[in-house]
Amino acid sequence: MTATQGTQVGPVKKLNEPQKLLNKTNIFIFDCDGVIWRGDSVIEGVPETLDYLRALGKRLFFVTNNSTKSRAQYAKKFESLGLNAEPEEIFSSSFAAAAYLEQTKFKETGKKVYVIGEVGIEDELKLVDIPFIGGEADKGKTPNMKKGGFLEHDHDVGAVVVGFDRNINYYKIQFAQLCINENEGCEFIATNTDAVTHLTDAQEWAGNGSMVGAIKGCTGQEPTVVGKPSPLMIDYIVEKYDVSRDEVCMVGDRLDTDVLFGKNNGLASLLVLSGVTTEEKLMSPENKIQPDFYTETIAKFLDSKAELN
Repeated sequence: MTATQGTQVGPVKKLNEPQKLLNKTNIFIFDCDGVIWRGDSVIEGVPETLDYLRALGKRLFFVTNNSTKSRAQYAKKFESLGLNAEPEEIFSSSFAAAAYLEQTKFKETGKKVYVIGEVGIEDELKLVDIPFIGGEADKGKTPNMKKGGFLEHDHDVGAVVVGFDRNINYYKIQFAQLCINENEGCEFIATNTDAVTHLTDAQEWAGNGSMVGAIKGCTGQEPTVVGKPSPLMIDYIVEKYDVSRDEVCMVGDRLDTDVLFGKNNGLASLLVLSGVTTEEKLMSPENKIQPDFYTETIAKFLDSKAELN
């Protein structure tokens, strides 16, 4: 990229000429929370921007670390917000967890999965016919912690998948640690390790990193992370759709997941300030993760439409 493509502020360029990025990009991968919407509110200018990019012939994918919904459920959310998106354009970390287990031939082990998480993970596991327990079924359960009490875990669990869970409880944590610590070869899988998330548009909420941290703390194990910045989802897109990485731009609001996902996987990266990252944080000397460009929201791409008119 040439120095004329943006205004240099320190080592990071502000996206002042979006047309130049559009000219070299055929595929845009968008994070959802903080980029497309906040909570259940669409960010201003997003519907028009997505329609404009499609009209230009750009291929769009939506990659989210939120595991609470399946791809089909996310498609319904897009529709409810007046946004056009097909299920095959959506890659959630719940799908990534199921895809990882399928790729590693987990089903052939004859084992089952223990789920800390919500219905999104369950639905994706059902689609690839992988047996599981836990999840929604363990909501509200409490272990017997009186004298002599113990929790009997399932010795046939070969993997524990930890996703965002608004109903996480001590029973789930204890069951998961028993499986990981006592079942030989049991794999610890995290959909993501995001510190915070956007449950509402009013404030940030503790993210899946808090759930994963609880399991790390009681097992001493590091998880296999299948969501961003793991390469699993971009590898899947590149292989399935036969695309070149140099024509792809990752657009997100997080430095440590979205931008790192782009940089680690040979993609251009655009940071938007409509989510968790502020311009102050981006420009801080402590920040070591720098996107190719940054801008306020993806509606900046509409500037090129105005220029053409």
